[in-house]
Amino acid sequence: MGIGQALGFVGATVVLVGMPGPNNIYISLRSLTQGRRAGVVSAFAIETGSIVYILLAALGLAAVVQASPLVFTVISLAGAGYLAFLGVRTLRSSESGGAGSLKVSSLGRVFRDGVLVNLLNPKAALFFLAFLPQFTSRDAGTVQVRNEMLLLGLAVLAIGLLLDLCYAVGADAIGRRFRTAGRYHGLRKYVVAGIYLTIAAVAAAGVLS
Repeated sequence: MGIGQALGFVGATVVLVGMPGPNNIYISLRSLTQGRRAGVVSAFAIETGSIVYILLAALGLAAVVQASPLVFTVISLAGAGYLAFLGVRTLRSSESGGAGSLKVSSLGRVFRDGVLVNLLNPKAALFFLAFLPQFTSRDAGTVQVRNEMLLLGLAVLAIGLLLDLCYAVGADAIGRRFRTAGRYHGLRKYVVAGIYLTIAAVAAAGVLS
């Protein structure tokens, strides 16, 4: 890969991965409501899901998602359903601080939810399937292409993690006042749940339209 192609790869990755979506919104919400540590854990969780898709893309298995509209639809609806579940769970949460407060999830649950949010996002698989092959050797053998896909996937993973951590740190800086201001405690969980449910509704509408 020449310098120009490498710069194009990095630039395109930053734009495509850095655009706000379910993954980045999940990280931001965790940082806003629980602090930087939860946001950082969420970032690593999202990229753990990305590792799975990188391996699937390198093995050619991600093509199954692209080739089957039914598989894509099922995974998309499952993802929307899980976001809706997170929204409902947030609405039902409470803590000893009083009615309307938002329960603080364990870091283990934060990590698990983050992995599932990414794995139930078929657009992540399609991203690696459609994007990475553009930067591989077209006339190379299967083994070489697979190795190149893995290396490019690791580069995307590193860039994605850096961007995710930026979201986590930035959201934490904004959320410090949001978390400590007592007058916001009663509204906090409704705002978070509303965002989850809105994303779920938009995702489901996009699949069913």
